Amino acid sequence: MAQKVINIRIEEDLKEKFEKFCKSTGMNISVAINMFMTKVVSEQRIPIEISVDPFYSQANQKRLEDAISRLNEGKGTEHQLIEVE
Repeated sequence: MAQKVINIRIEEDLKEKFEKFCKSTGMNISVAINMFMTKVVSEQRIPIEISVDPFYSQANQKRLEDAISRLNEGKGTEHQLIEVE
């Protein structure tokens, strides 16, 4: 089977940490990436959980902006965290 080369850009610190992890499991980066790609292709999905941080929701951002405005006006009050289900 012919092999292709893929060049990717990643932060140096992330690469070093990932390489250290791979070594601790007896792999190298190439093996780990090939395993990831094989799983993606076989499952037809990204095999990691990706979720939205409720901190960045529009409702919370609006609430934070309002709180900042009140603080700037000298009307700051204690607030409760917004729970997102």
